Amino acid sequence: MQIDRTQFAQELKLRQQIRKAIKIVQERRLKAQEQERLQEVKLRNIIRKLITETTVGGSEPERSTGINELERVLKEIIKILEQDYKRLTTSAEQRKSYRAHIVKGAQNLLAPERASEPEGEASMNLAEPLEEIDIEVGDEEDESFIDVRGDTEPEKEKDPQDDFGIEGEDKTGRNYAYQSFKKIENQIMKGYEMLDSPEDKDLFYDYLITNLKLYFDKFEDELQASITPEPTTPEYEKEKAAQDDDVAAGLTEESDDDIFDLGN
Repeated sequence: MQIDRTQFAQELKLRQQIRKAIKIVQERRLKAQEQERLQEVKLRNIIRKLITETTVGGSEPERSTGINELERVLKEIIKILEQDYKRLTTSAEQRKSYRAHIVKGAQNLLAPERASEPEGEASMNLAEPLEEIDIEVGDEEDESFIDVRGDTEPEKEKDPQDDFGIEGEDKTGRNYAYQSFKKIENQIMKGYEMLDSPEDKDLFYDYLITNLKLYFDKFEDELQASITPEPTTPEYEKEKAAQDDDVAAGLTEESDDDIFDLGN
């Protein structure tokens, strides 16, 4: 059996055209995806800017004291969070865990204060005298008392990172978040305790959580931008494709002389 060189050359040419068509389709698809991503990033930046302007942006006098205090706290803690967050480059799961633990940590930190505010202090009537309770303490130890303290083994100390952790989340992210939170928890608590007005405290808490999430979105966008492939242009891709075709054509001409007759 002898291979028809003309047919073989046409088949090679057809394959090149098919590959070229596939490449064009892929490039158009990637270009559309990139445009969609850029539009999404642009929209998120606009939304983030609008939210930030209503929370911690500027220094307008009409802003509440709670927002002013939050701005001061954020200036102290955001640099710490950004530095530690961007050190987690092995996987997105580590950063997701870090983010979740920081946000949850802030909520847990202020939860006791917020739970005791509404009814606790208001419901206590300090004008009423406390009823005196007489407690008699015997000089001698009760014979029925059984001392078991000496026989009990001391409880094993728990790892504070385990109490801080969220089940199912990456432990590396948890460990980094734990160390970061130790650096910022005092600033958050002091800022919150500076406020007395319930309205200021609510604004401080709500926009603290909101801004933490927004800043983590910003950090992630900046990380992704640093690993995004270099930008290109249609003109460059067209020229590159033409050069690839020229190289392929040269190889095809050389290969025609190397076609062997495979007849039996």
